[in-house]
Amino acid sequence: MDQASVREQSLAYHLALATCRNGHGNGHLCNELMRAIYVAWFLQQAGYGNEPVEKFKTTEHAIEDALARAHESNEWLLAGDAMPAFEGLLALHDSQLAVAPLHKIIEAERRLKHFLAGTASSPIPETDRGDF
Repeated sequence: MDQASVREQSLAYHLALATCRNGHGNGHLCNELMRAIYVAWFLQQAGYGNEPVEKFKTTEHAIEDALARAHESNEWLLAGDAMPAFEGLLALHDSQLAVAPLHKIIEAERRLKHFLAGTASSPIPETDRGDF
């Protein structure tokens, strides 16, 4: 990807995290964070990264919890204890976007679209399965 596109995508994800961290999030921003986490997962599976699956699951669960809380109380807030995991995965994704060839990023996006069209609850395996 060209550097301007990498910076633009990175900034969008980091702003989404900052907004959700401060309780000013919304469904779109939570979805953007989930998208970043899933694309980072797919790129890691393609050889770009080595973060533990638990970190991905922590962020996924934090977003799911925020969505459930927002549905009940209209409060859009990510759990503070998940912030280190989010920050680490967004840093990973920044580096992935900077070094992965465009065709790998396009493939990760294709995998995301395929997942979203399906019925699975997550593309990230549960940690107790040993699939990482």
